[in-house]
Amino acid sequence: MIVSDLRIYPIKGCGGYSVGSTPVDLTGLRGDRMMMLVDDDGVFLSQRKVPQMAALRPYLSDSALLVGGNSFPVVVDGPRVPVVVHKWQGFGIDQGDAAAAHFSDVLGMSVRLMRTPPDLHRETSGETAGLMGFADAAAVLMISLSSLDGLNERILERGGEPVPMNRFRPNVVVSGWPEPHTEDRVRRAVIGDAELAYAKNCVRCTVPMVDQETGLPDGPEPIRSLATYRRNADGGVIFGVNAAVVRAGTMTVGDKIDVLEWAV
Repeated sequence: MIVSDLRIYPIKGCGGYSVGSTPVDLTGLRGDRMMMLVDDDGVFLSQRKVPQMAALRPYLSDSALLVGGNSFPVVVDGPRVPVVVHKWQGFGIDQGDAAAAHFSDVLGMSVRLMRTPPDLHRETSGETAGLMGFADAAAVLMISLSSLDGLNERILERGGEPVPMNRFRPNVVVSGWPEPHTEDRVRRAVIGDAELAYAKNCVRCTVPMVDQETGLPDGPEPIRSLATYRRNADGGVIFGVNAAVVRAGTMTVGDKIDVLEWAV
C-alpha cells in the first residue's frame, strides 16, 4: 500500500506530469489545477468541449509556465477577472496577452489563461469539506492500480482495448491493495506527513474517453464497461475517490498509505 505515482496538472483540462515528491497544500498537490483556460465569457474550458487540451503539456518551473517551447511568467496577483467553473462563480488573475495568444493559436479559438488569486477560498462539498483551486470537485483524486486492473479485465472481456491510468487524471496512484476499489472505503489516511479525508466518489464524465496522448476522442471505453458495474445511487458512473486535504505536508513516491479510518 504505497504511492506509485504523483501527478500534477498545472492547467485544468490540460496534460499533467509525474513528480517524485511534492508539497501538499490544503488545496491539493502544489500547483495542481491552479490555472485554467476560459472562453470570452470567462467560462472554464475542459476536454468535454475541447478534447485537444489533453495533448498540451504545461510544466511549472519556479515562477514560470513552460509549454510548447515557450515560457510565460506566472502572474501571482493583479486585477480580479470574473470566471465560472460549473456552478461556482469567482475570480481569476489573467496571465497576460502572450499566454492568451499562444493558447488561442494552438486551440484555434479565443481563450485567456487564468490563475487562482492568492486569497481564493473555494470550499468543497462531500463527506469531508475542504478547499480547492480550479478543480471540479475536490483537492485530490486518488485511484488504485488494482481498480484499473479490474476495469481493464472487464474491458478485455467485452472485446475492447485496455486503457491507461492517465485516462482518469488522478493525483495519487496507489499500488499494493489487492482488491479493486479499496480506496472507496478509506475515510482518513496519512501519506507522508499530509492527511487526506474522504469527500466522495468521483463521478466520471466523457473525459476518460479522450486519448490523453493525442487529444482525440477514443470511446466508448472505459465508460461503457464502467457503467455496467460502477454506478452511484443517482446513476452516475464512478471511479476513484475525491479527497480533502485536512493537514498539509509533503508526499513522495514510495510513501506508505497509513489508513487511520475505514468505512464501516
